[in-house]
Amino acid sequence: MTVRQQLMQQRLLGAQGAPVAIRPASGQGPWVPVGHWHVEGNRTFIVLSVEPPPAGDAPAKPEGPVSRPVLAQLRLDLPTGRHLVHESVYDDYVARLAAKASHLPVGDPASGQAAIGPIIDERQRDKIHTLVTGSVQAGATLAAGGTYEGLFYQPTVLSDVAPSMPAYASEVFGPVAPVIRFGSADEVAKLAADSEYGLSLGILTRDVMRGLDLARQIPTGIVHINDQTVDDAPNTPFGGIRASGTGARFGGSANLDAFTDTRWVTIRGDIAPYPF
Repeated sequence: MTVRQQLMQQRLLGAQGAPVAIRPASGQGPWVPVGHWHVEGNRTFIVLSVEPPPAGDAPAKPEGPVSRPVLAQLRLDLPTGRHLVHESVYDDYVARLAAKASHLPVGDPASGQAAIGPIIDERQRDKIHTLVTGSVQAGATLAAGGTYEGLFYQPTVLSDVAPSMPAYASEVFGPVAPVIRFGSADEVAKLAADSEYGLSLGILTRDVMRGLDLARQIPTGIVHINDQTVDDAPNTPFGGIRASGTGARFGGSANLDAFTDTRWVTIRGDIAPYPF
């Protein structure tokens, strides 16, 4: 294998368990130089502690109450894989998230009445259930869900989660929210950065600059402060790092690099004179 092929193999990273490069099925021939992949990455959602409100304001509540940003983590087919919540709001966060998860309607999305549709097939459903039950056996608490009927898996919330548990360490690809507690900014930065993935990061905080400082310590291709981990716009560059992409971006002006080749051309009116 040439040096170029080795570099290409290192750059073309897939989702967990996927091959790291593209090659003909025969195993013969060169590596295919594909440079732009959309690869997932066990997205991380951080909820920081509560700062006292200014005088006259309403009493402090957990940052990011369980509303649109948090519910989206359960409703999307590629949800946030890791919920990191400060210990001061952890219990309230879990209780609210579990209550919402328990009331999300599950069923045929064509009916217009379902928030959660079916898992793609039985194999994926069984994988999800294995990750959930394995985490419970390892000491996690099942706060909501953990059951299924056919291909419909109930929205699931796991609390008392540790980094070594299957539902936290692996990408679930299902409506499962493992919630882990932390006590300091240094601790959560290490927890969030301790991953082979680096696609998207969401941080909820009353102090935007504090959130930005934390984001600088966690390597991801995308950061959303005071929003969910899933967002998109046609004019923004999208992509991840580490095992969540090749380092390339697409969307907006980044498409010029994604779908074209740069060529350097020089032009002179006359043939250049040389001294020798």
